[in-house]
Amino acid sequence: MKVHKCEDRVRRYEKAIRRERKVVSMWFWIFMFVCNNLIPLTMWGIGIWFEKKPPTGINAVFGYRTKRSMRSQEAWDFAQRYMGHMWKKAGAVLIIVSVMVSTAMYGMSEDGIGYASVILIHIQLAILLISIYPVEKALKKNFE
Repeated sequence: MKVHKCEDRVRRYEKAIRRERKVVSMWFWIFMFVCNNLIPLTMWGIGIWFEKKPPTGINAVFGYRTKRSMRSQEAWDFAQRYMGHMWKKAGAVLIIVSVMVSTAMYGMSEDGIGYASVILIHIQLAILLISIYPVEKALKKNFE
């Protein structure tokens, strides 16, 4: 009889631990879902903002700031709008991809979610940085 009670307690304890792990994993997945969408949402939001109401004056604090974009007010205005247009499109695509990838991660182990999220965020950062090239190319074409 004593052995049966002990086995029952162990089973209940193991069940409680599994339930707790699922809850922790779910919260981790939610946290990573939010993190995975920060870069795309920021790109999309700033893209819309810069496309509609870009920074007006050349400054060293805010806006798309490179040597080419700061050469003249015309180049500055062009660069802000062009970058805004690109980020709006890239951000929208990245939001869709990030939501799909993050949704596919549901149910994975915490390590799996973490590794997949690191890869996804690096891809997002690469796209963010690569977006500089077309803007600079367009500036060179139109202002040199």
